[in-house]
Amino acid sequence: MTSRFLRACALALSLFVSPVPAFDESDLLPVDEAFVLEATAPQAGEVQFRFAIAEGYYLYRHRFAAQPLDPGASAGTLQLPAGEARNDEFFGAVEIYRHNVTATLPEVVSAGAQEARFRIRYQGCADAGICYPPQSRDVTLTLPAAVTTANNAPLSLGLGNAAPPSTSGFTLGGLTGADGPTAGMDADAPLPAEEAFQFEAIAVSPVELLLRFTPAPGYYLYRDRNSFRLPDAQGVQPATPQWPAGVQHSDEHFGDVMVYFDQIEVPLGLRRSQGDAGPVTLEATFQGCQTDGICYPPMTRQVRIDLPQASPEQLVSTADTGKAEGGDADNGLSTWLKALLLALGGGLILNLMPCVLPVLSLKALSLTQSGESQGKARRHALWYTAGVLVSFGLLGIAALALRQLGLAMGWGFQLQQPLVVAALAYVMAAVGLSLSGVFSIGSRWAGVGQGLAGKSGPAGDFFTGVLAVVVASPCTAPLMGPALAFAFAASPALALSVFLALGVGLALPFLLIGFVPALAQRLPRPGAWMETLKQVLAFPMYLTAVWLLWVLGQQRGVDALGYALAGIVVLALALWRWEKARWGGGIAARGVALALLVLALWPLWKIPAMEAPAAASIGTATATPYSAERLETLRAEGRTVFVNMTADWCVTCKFNEKRVLDTDGFRDLLARHDVVYMKGDWTNVDPTITAFLESHGSVGVPLYVVISSNRPDAVLPTVLTLDMVEHALERERTP
Repeated sequence: MTSRFLRACALALSLFVSPVPAFDESDLLPVDEAFVLEATAPQAGEVQFRFAIAEGYYLYRHRFAAQPLDPGASAGTLQLPAGEARNDEFFGAVEIYRHNVTATLPEVVSAGAQEARFRIRYQGCADAGICYPPQSRDVTLTLPAAVTTANNAPLSLGLGNAAPPSTSGFTLGGLTGADGPTAGMDADAPLPAEEAFQFEAIAVSPVELLLRFTPAPGYYLYRDRNSFRLPDAQGVQPATPQWPAGVQHSDEHFGDVMVYFDQIEVPLGLRRSQGDAGPVTLEATFQGCQTDGICYPPMTRQVRIDLPQASPEQLVSTADTGKAEGGDADNGLSTWLKALLLALGGGLILNLMPCVLPVLSLKALSLTQSGESQGKARRHALWYTAGVLVSFGLLGIAALALRQLGLAMGWGFQLQQPLVVAALAYVMAAVGLSLSGVFSIGSRWAGVGQGLAGKSGPAGDFFTGVLAVVVASPCTAPLMGPALAFAFAASPALALSVFLALGVGLALPFLLIGFVPALAQRLPRPGAWMETLKQVLAFPMYLTAVWLLWVLGQQRGVDALGYALAGIVVLALALWRWEKARWGGGIAARGVALALLVLALWPLWKIPAMEAPAAASIGTATATPYSAERLETLRAEGRTVFVNMTADWCVTCKFNEKRVLDTDGFRDLLARHDVVYMKGDWTNVDPTITAFLESHGSVGVPLYVVISSNRPDAVLPTVLTLDMVEHALERERTP
């Protein structure tokens, strides 16, 4: 048994120390290879559009549309077969097609000509998590007066009959069908990326560059999906670019975003600690789309720029540039070490959270109660630490893998999913019931609560560490923000080291108890009081479950809250019945308990499909709901804006709001400085808020930013005080 367990642990460890295969956008098929379209006219008055769908890809049923383009032509309603049911991350309950699908356009009446033009619209995704923008294709068909072989030859729009795609991976060549060149496609064919988006940059002063973006007509550039760096510069660092006011655009891919359809010029300040003149390379990464067409993958351009010599007055300290005199390597090392220390501190703070403290306390007390040797105490501590580190390693791998797929991630992202919130509420309630003595787990289970904490073998220690990480996930610690910001921007190896440092911080108290006999000796002697303490510690778990249920209600409304409460009651009944069956109920009694357990889990599958409630009040009369368009308008008017990005599941957010943002002192500051207070709610997935977070280098909430038209955006610390806010607002008034 022990050897099998050790092999399982070795396998789990190998999962998070081995390299993670990153998803490369070049692996994504061009859209016309993923969805190969053939259009035919099998009989008079009917046109069919058949898609051959590549393995690992699918099309949405509700995103299909087709229409004739010729004046005077008409057709009936597009007919589609039933699809495969799917609970989609973006569209909710939908139907999808895999392998192939045929859409039929009936009752086609032409304008009298034998040839007719049609437009088909569709949208699909890859199972890897990448979705294509909505697609539009125009086709020309010969409508048969009488069915003949020549007139019914299919018109293939697949790349098998086309020129190879361009370097963008998405541009179509000149497509040809069985009857000759495909009408309508050449005019809509996307331009090569270099022609669709031109980029130039010059130095207008020793400490400022001027960037020029020129989208081609019919193309637009995203404001918040860009980054700039100087890879070969010593003592020079780019500041925040000063983007002009853009155009609010409802984007199929990212929601409501700010974009530019025309040429723009963007000043980019430089922070210099060295004033020597010389060439530098500016590396710009940005993204844009064709209107009603494709979205280009993020593109990177490099421009060589000659920097003039800077005067001593134009130089800033090395602390301001973020580059130590020892060079980039020394600075990178110090940043990494700082991130590790912050992660270690954040993990330590997690031990004090009400959802973690009961697990840690019971495990520590069980160690003193056992009376085992110092060698065995150390083994307990090491196995517990292994469970914590494996769990944090796997969590880090999952987050970083999703980051590689282009999904916005941050600490707390899992709590945006109602299914995860409800499942965690179940776990908290079950641990609390175990601590209260309603049930215990038998020797053949790895267990939770007292049953798990009381186990003395390696399995019990290891899975107690796993449990500690699971119950810690709804809790937050302010010191974790900067460390995780580094992790989500660093290479996978460095990022995993930060996640593991979080795990070491969480496991450190139990490690110290196991390895320092003096600390273990200071713990109280075992006795009857331990049973009372165990029962008392159940109540923080119940309170954590209540908080999670409140978050669920904010996400999916009171109906979801009722489903989850009913499920937890049935869960309690199932666990109680299981405990009774253990003492003589027989197989039938255990079957009843298992049936009740399945019934208790049913709401978990019901909740995600529920619709989110209507947007609730922001919570204070002085707050304006966040809108990218409104923010740009206020910026253009020269107004100062205080932006608060928050979420109902964010404990630190609620602490700051109670202590600072919902006070009369804060409201007086806003009035005195004529500041607009804008609040964004990230409780549920919101692409516009995600884009704002990404543009300010944040991995999650809370995020507090002071924005004005004449200064770079000022990001405030994660834990606020009124003095910090006042200082930031006073700075905006200083010329």
